[in-house]
Amino acid sequence: MSALTDTDFSQGIALTDIPETGVVRGHVGDAAVLLARVDGRLHAVSGSCTHYGGPLAEGLRVGDEIRCPWHHACFSLRTGQALKAPAFAPLACWKVEIEGDRAFVRGAQDPLPAPTPAPVASVPDRVLVIGGGAAGFACVQRLRERGFADSITVLSADGDPPCDRPNLSKDYLAGTADEEWIPLQAPEFYSEQRIDLRLNCRVTAIDPAARRVTTASGEHFDYDALLLATGSEPNRLPLPGFDGTNVYSLRSQADSRALLAGIEHARSVALVGAGFIGLEAAGALRSRGLEVHVIAPEALPLSRIVGEELARNLLQRHRDQGVQFHLEAGVQSFDGKTLSLADGSTIAADVVLVGVGVKPRTALAQAAGLSVENGILVDPFLRTSAEGIYAAGDVASYPHGGGRARVEHWVHAERMGQCVADNLMGDARAFDDPPFFWTHHYGTDLRYLGHGRGWNKVQVDGSPADNDCLARYYKDGALVAAAAIGRDRQLLELQSQLQ
Repeated sequence: MSALTDTDFSQGIALTDIPETGVVRGHVGDAAVLLARVDGRLHAVSGSCTHYGGPLAEGLRVGDEIRCPWHHACFSLRTGQALKAPAFAPLACWKVEIEGDRAFVRGAQDPLPAPTPAPVASVPDRVLVIGGGAAGFACVQRLRERGFADSITVLSADGDPPCDRPNLSKDYLAGTADEEWIPLQAPEFYSEQRIDLRLNCRVTAIDPAARRVTTASGEHFDYDALLLATGSEPNRLPLPGFDGTNVYSLRSQADSRALLAGIEHARSVALVGAGFIGLEAAGALRSRGLEVHVIAPEALPLSRIVGEELARNLLQRHRDQGVQFHLEAGVQSFDGKTLSLADGSTIAADVVLVGVGVKPRTALAQAAGLSVENGILVDPFLRTSAEGIYAAGDVASYPHGGGRARVEHWVHAERMGQCVADNLMGDARAFDDPPFFWTHHYGTDLRYLGHGRGWNKVQVDGSPADNDCLARYYKDGALVAAAAIGRDRQLLELQSQLQ
């Protein structure tokens, strides 16, 4: 990016100061603006990501796109369009005027016209989505954005509209994110976009031959194209007492509300499991002043994913905040007040939060005769073994690296949903986006890119303790994943090198 960090574009900038590549960072009034040359023409767009406001000037330009350093949303520098999740709203565009040897940015650009869909004979008339999570939302939003004008119905077993699920274990649980921030869109979005969103709607059967879905209430929904975005469900502990009223899981917004109500008068919380979401929850609960215990079978949680150096650093961050760890330990029972461990020790706990992984919701697909093996099997275009049925998100097992992968990340699910929408519009686009997630611990974000399973060598540059490091993960000499704290731009630059 350019070294110009505070250019007032309304006062003009010399044309010679605008590079052929990269972007120039500046402002118009109080608004951050990026100025870029694209195929010889100047374009100006907002400098703040529409997802969480990330500084796009610190991101990476690739061709005519700009990628956010925080959560890897991607935008067009020509039009401001949000091209890839997790951002869905476009960037504001600004008018660029050239006077002599200077360029001026002086006002907002008129809104771009709605896209006109290309005539494609195979576009379905009726699109039905089962699941109200990331993949389902991203699919229907992209369809409408691309001009799909026919029927869209979403059947969701949840009682709430699609929400910002990553926030449930972060700011929302900590009490620093308001309830109204959590829905991905306001209720009127679905009516305005003519999306028939059915909440508390449980699907009981799929008939691929008749292209019909049946719900628990006896309703039938016919479709031309069906997206299975059923996601995953938390694993349960089949142990005494873990079905009690003060034992919680954390998957949906309703789960979060229940947990928040449960801790209202609590003093101590025990978390069973030490994955990323569990540790985020531990940090959020600790910030509320609760005594927090974490019980996990590993000697060093998360080391299998991020390596020993980063895992030790994350563990120490939590210990420094007073979280008490019980490692290489298992739980045996819970009587509502006391958690008994396998070694005979006990922990006083007013509330227990169980986070011992999830499993894909494949029962519907399997009963309908679709190919299932650790997820619903899909081809590179996310098509299942049944004509007209797609799968995306946590539940989809897709081709990768000569085998298969099933990924449980929010951004990944959204991008899968967008890929399905593009294919329904006739694109024939194979899904090849690398997984990406971020995790937040006491003001520090760790970002992770790529398929990190099975790596056998890790190289760490910098110091995690100083919030300045980049880890590269290799499998038999090939770079398969990378993680960063404080080196967001470098992480973006590695995406094209991943295998």
